Amino acid sequence: MIKNQVLVVVGHPDATKSFNGAIANVVCATLTELGYVPKLRDLYAEGFNPVMPLSETNSSYDEAPAAMLAEMEEVKNSVGLVFIHPNWWGGPPAILKGWIDRVFRNGFAYGFTENGPWSALNDKIVQVFTTSNTPRDYEVDFYGDPLENFWKTIVFSVVGSLSFERRNFEQIIQSDEQMRKAWLEETRATIKRRFPAVS
Repeated sequence: MIKNQVLVVVGHPDATKSFNGAIANVVCATLTELGYVPKLRDLYAEGFNPVMPLSETNSSYDEAPAAMLAEMEEVKNSVGLVFIHPNWWGGPPAILKGWIDRVFRNGFAYGFTENGPWSALNDKIVQVFTTSNTPRDYEVDFYGDPLENFWKTIVFSVVGSLSFERRNFEQIIQSDEQMRKAWLEETRATIKRRFPAVS
């Protein structure tokens, strides 16, 4: 593990101009101020391939393509993981879901033994920032907050974390400049609270 590296993964088709991109900029700037080295991954800009081919599903994790092994190494070397994405049909965009499929794989991020499952990311601080257009009460009461269930219950209850938090900003479509500025200030405060300054 690299003492002060934090992996920041963004899943938005236009992170340079979107509010998701603004969140990522604040996250990286704040981490830098705190003494961390943010490793920004803009999946769309990089052209990440989210499709997990049959050859990968039928092989062990250490036989994965070199690019996927490099992704896993970045996760392993990071003290924290920050994910930023919009809510698309109750989940992350396919490109980010595919990143999870191909990187958080059996044998690397989790596995099974005769005594039960094991988790490999129990030493990572995990922070998720999501955005949506659905009103909060409707998202929770009608849909059951699917993004919270996906990240906290489905993903990180399996692969583990040192600590987990998620913050959703809504409703983006109705927000004005003042609201977004306040949300970015909250983003900065959240990172400062979640990541102790590196001495």
